[in-house]
Amino acid sequence: MINENAAQILAETSLAQGMNEEDVAELLASSDVALRSYPKGAVIFHDGDVPHSLYILLEGEVHILKDTYSGRQIFISEIDRPGDMFGEVYEVLKRPYDMYVRAMTKVKLLEVSSHLFTLDVGEAPRRSALIVQRNLMKIFAGKAYAMHTKLKILASGTLREKIVRYLFPHIGKDGRVTLTASREFVAAYLAVSRPSLSRELSAMQREGIIEATGRSIRIVDMEKFEEYL
Repeated sequence: MINENAAQILAETSLAQGMNEEDVAELLASSDVALRSYPKGAVIFHDGDVPHSLYILLEGEVHILKDTYSGRQIFISEIDRPGDMFGEVYEVLKRPYDMYVRAMTKVKLLEVSSHLFTLDVGEAPRRSALIVQRNLMKIFAGKAYAMHTKLKILASGTLREKIVRYLFPHIGKDGRVTLTASREFVAAYLAVSRPSLSRELSAMQREGIIEATGRSIRIVDMEKFEEYL
């Protein structure tokens, strides 16, 4: 039986946008949705596996990883916020995974079978299934836009330009940016090593452009900062 906490988390996800309590309950009662628990270190799915579900994080933290031919592990992303979803692109496109996901802590997930959001289900779909199908289209549109933004950042000439263009859309009225992801994630997003990212942030701080404390970055000299846009 899927508990009330799972229902609350699911209701706040983009996958359940527009659903009422009855829709969420119908979705969770479906045989296409299951609660899964994994111990620390477990692999949720492997590189090369054929997808059959998408996953929604309820508790814990997972990392998306890739191994090179030489055996080096590449960190791609971390997923640690309840309600975050992963695996959906591969599932809908029916493409084998080209990365794998490992539990970094004890993890609880909702596993949603592709049968729920397949358009040709051979039967009249439930209201909750129709909402999931609609929301997946919005999610994919959002991911396409995010990829477009990332490509513009990665096309920057220098690491400093990449950093500035990454931070610029998130600057608050007080001139601060609070990173929602770790520096390891930001480095992977910018396609650089974490030490390289840290060195450049330190250089920008020494030059009086920014002030960085943990995940909080304050733009000290906005004019100099914007020179790298």
